[in-house]
Amino acid sequence: MATILNLETASTNCSVSIAKDGELLAIKEHDTPNYSHAEQLHVFIEKVLHDASISFEELSAVAVSKGPGSYTGLRIGVSAAKGLCFSLDVPLISISTLRSMAYQVESGTYDFVIPMLDARRMEVYSAIFDQSGKEVRETRAQIIDQNAFQELEGKGKVLLIGSGADKCKQVLAYPNFSFNTDAVPSAKEMTKLSYAKFLEKDFENVAYFEPYYLKDFILNAGKKK
Repeated sequence: MATILNLETASTNCSVSIAKDGELLAIKEHDTPNYSHAEQLHVFIEKVLHDASISFEELSAVAVSKGPGSYTGLRIGVSAAKGLCFSLDVPLISISTLRSMAYQVESGTYDFVIPMLDARRMEVYSAIFDQSGKEVRETRAQIIDQNAFQELEGKGKVLLIGSGADKCKQVLAYPNFSFNTDAVPSAKEMTKLSYAKFLEKDFENVAYFEPYYLKDFILNAGKKK
């Protein structure tokens, strides 16, 4: 039996869930543009433990959304996860934020799912998954223009999901593309992913683990001649 606490703080949604053997027991989340994770996260942790009638000592592991996403949000989530792992002597599991988002889409309903988070200006963080949930293009930071994702034009049904999809909806005119701009990362979809990693003993080094910021992405304008 594996009881895992899941923390998602990569976006505006502060989300905490607890699951046993991959099955959701309780969840508490609040999506606000004010990024109130620092005030809400530990309150939500205590709330889901109470709702599931589980104590801290019963936890088998702590899972955290590793990014990409908000720098501050990720730091808050990872710091909380590390603190719990150190104090409880349980393993740390990291979950790709974009992979977790892709799990919000029912398998087989689209040929490709592109979860994406708004970065700044016309930038997004995105990855591409096929209908079976396999990642077919790695996570990237990219500029959205009329040629973005042109390799998927006419290649079946494509869903762009997340806060970054709004930028794409304004620019991309491919007839096979659909958009869900309201979706946010949630700890609900982390449950089965974290349990699978627990069974594989795919753990992080608690002392040295860092979130996946993608913060080294910088667009350099060409020099004027």
